Formats: sequence, structure tokens, C-alpha cells
Amino acid sequence: MKLKFNTGSVLSEMRILLHQGKQYIPDVTVVEVPGIFRGRPVITVAAADKTADEEAADIKSLIDLCPTAAISGKPLSIDMGKCVFCGECHRVFPSRIRFTKDYKISTNTREGLIIREGQDYPITLNPELVRKEIRKLFGNSLKLRQVSAAGDNSSEWELNAAGNVNFDMGRFGIEFVASPRHADGIVITGPISRNMAEPLQICYDAVPHPKIIILAGTDAISGGIFSGSRALDRSFINKYTVDLYVPGDPVHPLTFINGVLSLIRGK
Repeated sequence: MKLKFNTGSVLSEMRILLHQGKQYIPDVTVVEVPGIFRGRPVITVAAADKTADEEAADIKSLIDLCPTAAISGKPLSIDMGKCVFCGECHRVFPSRIRFTKDYKISTNTREGLIIREGQDYPITLNPELVRKEIRKLFGNSLKLRQVSAAGDNSSEWELNAAGNVNFDMGRFGIEFVASPRHADGIVITGPISRNMAEPLQICYDAVPHPKIIILAGTDAISGGIFSGSRALDRSFINKYTVDLYVPGDPVHPLTFINGVLSLIRGK
């Protein structure tokens, strides 16, 4: 039997490879995000020639335009746990607020998500708050059960992408599993509606000890644009210690992967 060799097809595949490059990210800890990605915000100090009244007026305008009350004054700050990264603040006040492409913005304290005026340094985890059993037991293998607690599917899609051939978080032993009984912790997306409060609790209770809790996305961290709605029941968040906050609306796969790696490996 004689096999035919299709030279044209091979050349076509080679051209695609040369044009697109590798279909996976060799090192997810140093890659630069292309496009218009908005990561860690930076707030510059007010101009020296600006009067106190002018500065107060600018801050009030910034506070008023934010749809989720993520911006506060005295000092001027942005809460990434509330921010939907819409970029409106930068569009209106480009000289005061800009968004970097820094995707390593996960942390293990709620306070650590607040960016203040003049602050321009990487977001990190507080190592003293990381439980010893997390790095001892989950450093090389972490199985997670993802719970969409009334999410809009945006962060859920991005978390799915974290396991695809491009980002491949499975190379680090991090995977999503179908059953909470096979999981080491839960990843919550969505603002947690009343209808999802009990299923979330049941899922968490089914995960064996020790277990971790990760909040992924603005909705999960603060309620996002749904904050204050009577349709929510966020009592679960108040009952347990959250091990990792992953901001974003939606969460970027690189933010999630690097945040989890920092939690379980300290890097």
C-alpha cells in the first residue's frame, strides 16, 4: 500500500504555526497580556498646582461615576473587590487613574485589594495568613469544585479557559472536578443569590477537611453591581475565612492561575 504525502497541507500547517506561534503559554508567570486588558490600577497624586477645592471636586466626580462604589476619597482609592474594570474612571480622568497590564492581583486579605493614591507596587499574599496545611497538602495537587452562585457565566468561562491548552493550569496539578467529595476546596463565582445560598453550603460541607475557599470575580467578592440587592444572601461569606480573593470582571485565567500558585506554593 502506497501512502500519499500531501506537501501542500504540510506547508499550510507550517505557515499557520509560523503566523500564530505556539498554541500554549510556556510560562504563565511572566507572559505579557496582549490587547486592551485592564489589570492593577494606579492612582497618581494630584497635581501640585491644583487647589483643594478643585481636588475635592475631582474626587467627588470620580466617586459619582463609579457604578459599584469602588472609588473612595481621603485618600483617593479603588477597591478591586468592587471594581468592574470598566475603565470609565480612566477615560474621564486619564491623568489620575490608569490601568496596568499587571494580572497578578490576587491576595488573601480583603484589605489587600484596595489600591490607594500613590501606590504602584505588586499585589502579594500575606504569607503569615496562609495555613500551613495548604502548602503542605496542596502544593503539587489541588482539586477544586467550582460553584456558580448566580453567576453570569463570564468568570465561569474564563475559569474553564484556565484549563485549556493555552493556559493549561493542569500542568501544576490544579484541576476542577465534578464532585465536591473529590475536591480540596471550592471556587465561588457569582454574587450568591438566595436560591444558591443553600446549594453552596451543601457543596462546601461535602468537601473533606482541610479545605479552602476561593472567591473569583467582583460579583463573588463584593456582590458587584448586584451589591445590596434583596435577591442576594451572602451570609456564607461571613461564616468562613476566605483563603484567596481573585478580582476581575471577569477573572482573567492568568490572574486565577498565578493567584492559586501563590497560595499553594508561595510563588
